[in-house]
Amino acid sequence: MRLPANHADRLRPAFESVRVCVTGGAGFIGSHLVEALHAFNARVTVIDDLSNSTLEHVGQLIDIDPSSVRFVQGSILEDAALAEAMADARLVFHLAALSSVPRSLDDPERSWAVNATGTLRVLMAAKQAGAKRLMLAASSSAYGNTEELPKHEGMVPRPGSPYAASKLAAEHLNSAWARTTDLDTVSLRFFNVFGPRQPFDSPYAGVVPIFARRLIEGKAPVIQGDGQQSRDFTYVENAVLALLLGAASSEPLNGEVFNVGCGARHTIADLARLIAKELNPDAPGPEHADARAGDVRDSLADLTRIRARLGYEPFVSFEEGVRRAAEWYRAPAEA
Repeated sequence: MRLPANHADRLRPAFESVRVCVTGGAGFIGSHLVEALHAFNARVTVIDDLSNSTLEHVGQLIDIDPSSVRFVQGSILEDAALAEAMADARLVFHLAALSSVPRSLDDPERSWAVNATGTLRVLMAAKQAGAKRLMLAASSSAYGNTEELPKHEGMVPRPGSPYAASKLAAEHLNSAWARTTDLDTVSLRFFNVFGPRQPFDSPYAGVVPIFARRLIEGKAPVIQGDGQQSRDFTYVENAVLALLLGAASSEPLNGEVFNVGCGARHTIADLARLIAKELNPDAPGPEHADARAGDVRDSLADLTRIRARLGYEPFVSFEEGVRRAAEWYRAPAEA
């Protein structure tokens, strides 16, 4: 995690020796966040059931500094594991989720249990532990399919999948807790986060790792739909910066919702071309398949609110993010 020097200097005092709990901390975004918190000398406890992740990256930190990074293997739906992980935490980053529209269509009950009921349980445990603030990893899918762009926080949500509905419910719980308890909260609506460590060995993998894997294997990337659907792709380090800025805010955030993106959009066809250029320029051109049910057509984040309130500014561009991600996906293939 390579934060700009001005942010690193500003953020460090907010985390020095502070006890922090990260749910889903062994996962894609979580492991990057835990690294950043460790670099700031926070005392981090990770809870993860490893259903979507491995201990590879967090385990390395535990080996290096077991007094500062602790791991609890378990689900946020398990009372004992959640209470153990949350003990004495002052800051909570809630990233544990089933983050997939197709998976929510296949098993909507499980998605709701983890994303909505799980958030309720994390909020209850955080309050019981005496935590001061909770940062929720929310989702831009809450906006649904709308023609208005960019998407701003004042728009009426129109969730178009069980996943989107469960994440929106988590936001509402987060806001309710801020209004009715002394636990301050904030919801960060992530727009299409990608980068190193995003898994590709799952039927519900994201588009960047799916394209990367096929290109490395010399196969054509498969675009679901016409390829002109657009996304505000957000490199993972930008997402981590937003989480840290939310946690470090000196002002109450009162359950507010903030977009987290790059403020630019690119088509899926553009993404396929750029990844191919980085990984395998000689690979066959993209193939097309039917569009996925529940997918949003176009997405673009309005960053006005988060810039004004938290001082957020994306520092890794889409193009640079794709280059870094491609470098990471390429490395195992070359080993």
